[in-house]
Amino acid sequence: MSQTLGRLERIDLRNVWLSESSDFTPWLAQADNLAILGEAIDVDLELEAQERNVGPFRADILCKDVDSDSWVLIENQLERTDHSHLGQLLTYAAGLQAVMIVWVAARFTEEHRATLDWMNEITDESFRFFGLEVELWRIGESAPAPKFNVVSKPNDWSRNVGRAAKQIETDALTSTRQNQLAFWTMFRDHLNSSGSALRAQKPSPQHWMNFKVGRSGFVYSATLNSTERRIGVELYINSLDPKGDYQRLLAQRAGVESDAGGELQWLENPERKGSKIARYADGYDSKDQAVWAQIAAWFENNLRAFDKAFRVRVRELSSQPYSEIVLGSSSPGEVASSSEQLGAINPSGAS
Repeated sequence: MSQTLGRLERIDLRNVWLSESSDFTPWLAQADNLAILGEAIDVDLELEAQERNVGPFRADILCKDVDSDSWVLIENQLERTDHSHLGQLLTYAAGLQAVMIVWVAARFTEEHRATLDWMNEITDESFRFFGLEVELWRIGESAPAPKFNVVSKPNDWSRNVGRAAKQIETDALTSTRQNQLAFWTMFRDHLNSSGSALRAQKPSPQHWMNFKVGRSGFVYSATLNSTERRIGVELYINSLDPKGDYQRLLAQRAGVESDAGGELQWLENPERKGSKIARYADGYDSKDQAVWAQIAAWFENNLRAFDKAFRVRVRELSSQPYSEIVLGSSSPGEVASSSEQLGAINPSGAS
């Protein structure tokens, strides 16, 4: 018996998003929808701000590339591309030392697609330009589903992404690296099968696995130390003002440790840029697969505890430099200069 199949129907974008600024941009800025866009260009995106000033213009969406911690600027159009938006994109590139620019539109004209291709040819790897056409489709009376089609991308982007992804498979791994890769693969599968809200990154042969906090410059890390038979969960702080942000959280220590379910180790690391807040447990040999289930349970419980203690507090941290704190040999003035590296981006977040 033949099976009845539905028919794909393309939907006009304006039937769903009446306005770019009021409808499409807020929709795209949601984490789940940024993930759809990120899948199209092989980038893990984390929202920084909407409608952020960049020189005389205002970028629709400002993100970070989670893997490289570099800036990603997204400009949207619900119509075909035009010279005005192209000029804005070039202004953004001129104002930043390194940036990925993503231009999303209903349709790309041939000259604008060719311009992005040309920009990718003449600029170095500090600048990457993507052009994507957005479409909406549905089957019957189903909800419309978005689809992003890449029409322009950096030279050898797919090849480089594929090469990086295959490096783990082709490189000879030591027994320790093989064990790490096997454990993190098991742990990710455990989280996925249990329906956990924790979203694991792709497993790699290394002693840590990172998880998003919800703000760039901050990450949760689950760590394995087979030599010392120690495991740990850390909040790693590598923001524009890491020592200041550490001190702001330290001022909330009682509440943090109450929410985290017990005492934590507060590691400012004055000789280094980043700081950590951590919890460790000894006596776990991660090379012994017999205890992997125990380690996985410990990681999951403590990552949840850290998320309860830190997620909201981290999001609410002030973006102003903590001028009383000295970054090792750096001065408060040098802390402020880190923000200036964003070029014309308004660090206060005013829009």
